[in-house]
Amino acid sequence: MTIADIKKNAEGKMEQSIAAFKNSLSRIRTGRANPQLLDTIHVEYYGSMVPLSQVANVSLLDARTISVQPWEKNMGAKIEKAIRESDLGLNPASMGDLIRVPMPPMSEERRKEMTKLVRNEAEGAKVAVRNLRRDANEGVKKLVKDKLVSEDDQKRSEADVQKITDKFIAEIDALAAAKEQEIMAI
Repeated sequence: MTIADIKKNAEGKMEQSIAAFKNSLSRIRTGRANPQLLDTIHVEYYGSMVPLSQVANVSLLDARTISVQPWEKNMGAKIEKAIRESDLGLNPASMGDLIRVPMPPMSEERRKEMTKLVRNEAEGAKVAVRNLRRDANEGVKKLVKDKLVSEDDQKRSEADVQKITDKFIAEIDALAAAKEQEIMAI
C-alpha cells in the first residue's frame, strides 16, 4: 500500500461519513413535511415487519402534509397505527384509501431540542472523520517504520490528510448550519 492509496482510502471513507450524516439529517424533523421522515417506520405485513416504503407510496400533498397511499386496502389501519405509535409525534388521518399525515407546527422549545440533535449528529460525524484521519496517519507511520517511505513523505502526507480532513469538517459544519437554520425558520 502506498501513501496515495492511504489518502484515497481515507477520503473515500470520509465521503461515506458525510453521506451517512446527510442521511441522518434528513430524518430530523423540521417545520416542513418531508417523506423521508417516515423512512424509519416499519409496518407489520403478513407476519413480518417491513419498511413503510415497501407497502405504500409516500409523497407530499403540500408543504405541511405527507400522503401515504397503501398498495393494499387492508394495510391502511396498520400503517396508521404504526405512524401514530412512532416517536415522531404525528397524528395520521385516513381519507378513504389515502392516509394524510399533517405536520404539526413545532414549538420554540422543540425547535431548540432539534438543533441540539443536529449539533450532536454533526459532532458524531466530525469524530468519525477525525478517526479516519488518525487511521490514515497511522498507516503512513507504519510505512515509515517499515522503511517504505521517508519521514519527509510522512510529513507531506500528514499535511495532505489534514487538508482533506479540514475540507470535510467544513462541509459538516455547513450542512449542520443549514439544517439548524431550516429548523429555526417558522
